[in-house]
Amino acid sequence: MRPDQTTGDQVDSVLGNLPLELDAFVGRSAELAGLARALGGARLVTVTGPGGIGKSRLAARAAARSAPRDGVWRVDLASLRDPEFVEYAVVEALALTDHTTRPPRETLLTQLADRQLLLVLDGFEHLVEVCAALVTELLRRLPGLRVLAVGRRPLGVAGERLFALAPPAENEAVELLRVRAAQLGPPPEDDAGLRELCRRLEGIPLAIELAAGRLGALSAARLLERLDDRFRLLTGGGRDALPRHQTLRTAIGWSHELCAPAERLLWSRLSVFAGTFDLEAVEYVCSGDGLRADDVLDVLTQLLAQSVVSREETPAGTRYRMLDTIRAYGAEWLEAAGDAARMRRRHRDWYLGLATWCELDWFSARQGEVAARVEADLPNLRWALEHCLTEPDDAHLALYLSGSLWFYWAGCGRLSEGRRWLERSVELPVEDVGHEQSRLKALWVLGYVAVLQGDRVTALTALQECREESERLASATAVAYAEHRTGCLALVCDDMPRAETLLRSALERYHEIGELNSNVLMCQVELAMTRAFQGDLAEAVRLCEDVRRVCEDHGERWSRAYALYVLGYAAWHEGDWAGARTLLADCLATAHAFNDLLGAVLAVELLALVTAAEGEFAEAAVLQGAASRMWPSVGLPLFGSAHYNRPHERCEALSRARLGDERYEECVRLGARLDRRTAVARALEWSPVRSPELPGAPRGTVRHARGSADPASVTHKPAVSPTRKGGETAG
Repeated sequence: MRPDQTTGDQVDSVLGNLPLELDAFVGRSAELAGLARALGGARLVTVTGPGGIGKSRLAARAAARSAPRDGVWRVDLASLRDPEFVEYAVVEALALTDHTTRPPRETLLTQLADRQLLLVLDGFEHLVEVCAALVTELLRRLPGLRVLAVGRRPLGVAGERLFALAPPAENEAVELLRVRAAQLGPPPEDDAGLRELCRRLEGIPLAIELAAGRLGALSAARLLERLDDRFRLLTGGGRDALPRHQTLRTAIGWSHELCAPAERLLWSRLSVFAGTFDLEAVEYVCSGDGLRADDVLDVLTQLLAQSVVSREETPAGTRYRMLDTIRAYGAEWLEAAGDAARMRRRHRDWYLGLATWCELDWFSARQGEVAARVEADLPNLRWALEHCLTEPDDAHLALYLSGSLWFYWAGCGRLSEGRRWLERSVELPVEDVGHEQSRLKALWVLGYVAVLQGDRVTALTALQECREESERLASATAVAYAEHRTGCLALVCDDMPRAETLLRSALERYHEIGELNSNVLMCQVELAMTRAFQGDLAEAVRLCEDVRRVCEDHGERWSRAYALYVLGYAAWHEGDWAGARTLLADCLATAHAFNDLLGAVLAVELLALVTAAEGEFAEAAVLQGAASRMWPSVGLPLFGSAHYNRPHERCEALSRARLGDERYEECVRLGARLDRRTAVARALEWSPVRSPELPGAPRGTVRHARGSADPASVTHKPAVSPTRKGGETAG
């Protein structure tokens, strides 16, 4: 849950991903009431108006007050360039995870079927056709969904109620100017001058924000003189007939003219970023040729003071953002200077470097930081990928970038999007000698993603091509990875002898070439699983204890979680239920933190069996129901594997025998109604204890730590709060 932090009246905490308000929301009480009425009477409301009029701020405020049962979820489409990824962006913003090969629209229709929520689509106007088609189908098939769209034009679909936003009243505009100016220095005292300034700017909030950023250095009277000159220059004195969009453009241009040369230069160069960006990226991408790297921070600080750039705190640290209208103005100047292509290349190079660094740092104690960093920079990474895919000479870079992000696609719940980028990359012809390794890597990563999605045909095709080409090119590294992932495919297909042979061979190859990273450790965990399934628990434990030791030495958590799963399996098999629960709870917490749905659902399945072994059959059935809801987003339940399915079958048999069919099915249905966060929290909070106060209780009967004798009647609130774009990150 995220509180709407404002000065003045406080909005209740809202479930969802609405960003925090970092400064006061001023005025607009009548508009807020009107928008609330519109939302109460229509399932689709579109707030329209010119850029800078305050649409996004008003919509977020009204949405926060609506408080639907399953929350308010905002999708920022302004930074998205490719219409193909609109649906992925919605899935991402809603914190839905789907490892399967089904399209993201199907994911939305499936996972939102029984939810009541408000979806805020912000900045859709450049993607109106695809957004209109998506909204039409979602509203038609999801009765609990309402949509609040925010853009400069209507969506143009049936049932749409338009809410045209005008500038605020004069008193509210003046108050906004006073409040914003006071945040930067002493409050201005020239009331008449402030009122005239607001009138000249036609009350447009963004224009007022820009003016407020100047009142620390110039008086209202001096600002009016400069603004008056600017209007005459652009309109030939016809100020009275100036349309509002031209007023805003004039105000932005006027603010631009007041900037020092270095500030104007940085403004134009910042337009190359998508979404938010950090200082290090700005220093690399934007410095040089008239702007020293040492001066970037000072110049950026000046743009912050002038409201050209805004600052926000995120799990990835301090980041900066430009409003789309301001970014577009800067982009025009960048094009006019003939520097756009060079800046796109520098942007591409920075994010290629970022992906390289993050891949290396994934195998370290900074895994949580890496996950948060890539999550925050996903819009920029997409933009870099799109650049590589559309530039004829950059195909090898698309392969390199999509392959380097394997840890994010596989480890942080982005299989579907990752597969799309990988498929687009490997389809490109790469004729230059020396870039074959990038293609080989993209192939084995594609095969790995397909294995995790349960798409055996695509996995085998990609891995066979990778193996054949890597042998032809004598690439020992690519051979090892192709062999490893083919062994993983054999594992989930229940071919244990072949899986063991391939995984042992891959480990030997890794050791020969000196490879040690999360992939190598996962190979050892998968080998341990083959041994466990073949009855050799002692070797399985030895292999996974070794993985755990290496992980703890390096601070690695993702591979460690899977090692804990195997150790938990072995502990259950040996009758150490308390030990198994501890291991599996650790596994589940880590997988959930990384948004790794596969690791999470495997842990929940095994925790259900442990819970049944402890004697609490109703709760075991609830957990099985929760897992049954998670599996459709992973793929074929338990991979369709007889070996992975045996613990599930054992748990079901035990629970049915004790509860009876009717009671068992009732508990499963209860679990299936739990969303993933609630289910994970419930599994982690469960604590079996002996309950002597229960007269006549059979040996092994346990109660929930909260005291409920009937766990199937308890619906826990999630212990983990929903976060933006895909949930918690480890840290």
